[in-house]
Amino acid sequence: MSQATIAAKAKFVEEFAEELKSAKSIVVINYLGLTVDQVTAFRAELRESNAKMKVVKNTYLRRAAAQAGLEDLAPVFVGPSAVIYTDDEDNVTATARIAADYAKKFDVVEIKGGALEGQVATKEQVEELAAIPGREGLLSMLLSVLQAPVRNFAYVVKAVAESKEESAE
Repeated sequence: MSQATIAAKAKFVEEFAEELKSAKSIVVINYLGLTVDQVTAFRAELRESNAKMKVVKNTYLRRAAAQAGLEDLAPVFVGPSAVIYTDDEDNVTATARIAADYAKKFDVVEIKGGALEGQVATKEQVEELAAIPGREGLLSMLLSVLQAPVRNFAYVVKAVAESKEESAE
């Protein structure tokens, strides 16, 4: 192998390690069995959520993970692996949620593991993360909780007004 090829591969691993270091959420999946159209749709959905998916040789993944301080993630790099990651702090659950949706939709997609904020996560932890709504969902839940007392007060006032109308008749 030429020195230029070795240098190019080392540069790729180094750049990918930097991307993994800055990633807020990482999910490793087995995607083998998806059609080209399904993978294209998967990538498009990830792109909409500011996430990326890369298919990289496992040896490069292990080296990049080691350089990024994610050595404990190396055991999941067995067989066909795709790495889904995002550096979007506002939507760290997006990668797990989209991967879990595809795993439910297509039996061939399997979540292997991942990392959240630099901490390695098991397959089960990634699936738990997927169950958490995104930022928009959490904000709407908060708004609903904050509106409940005002709504209940309005119902009480309306009921009192209606009862006074009935007694006046």
